[in-house]
Amino acid sequence: MALAVTYWCVLVAALLPYVWVSVAKASGERYDNRDPRGWTARQSNPRVHRADAAQLNAYEAFAPFAAGVVLAQLAGVAADRIALLAVLFVVFRILHGLVYVAGWKHSLRSLVWFVAFACVVILFVQAALQVA
Repeated sequence: MALAVTYWCVLVAALLPYVWVSVAKASGERYDNRDPRGWTARQSNPRVHRADAAQLNAYEAFAPFAAGVVLAQLAGVAADRIALLAVLFVVFRILHGLVYVAGWKHSLRSLVWFVAFACVVILFVQAALQVA
């Protein structure tokens, strides 16, 4: 069961950038799919730019998270521990996007980013310790 939860978390993390880009597209003027980056640059609504930044940050966070999950699993880290870290990562990545898009305090955004990042680091450390 724990492994299934972990895999669902990987799927959710993979889809998060698309959630934030959808928010960006819905927050601006009529979306122009012929020039998406130019469209984003021309928008005056700061929510568009924050949602776009949340999208890019979600892409950046996904690969290390997925790699950490795979390495922890291959190393034989307890499935419950991997699942807990994966759930925490996804929860804090969702919070990160919400805080980013809403334009709340940058220190809160940095804090939730750091907690999610710490989950990834812990996955890697657990994997390394398991095979040591």
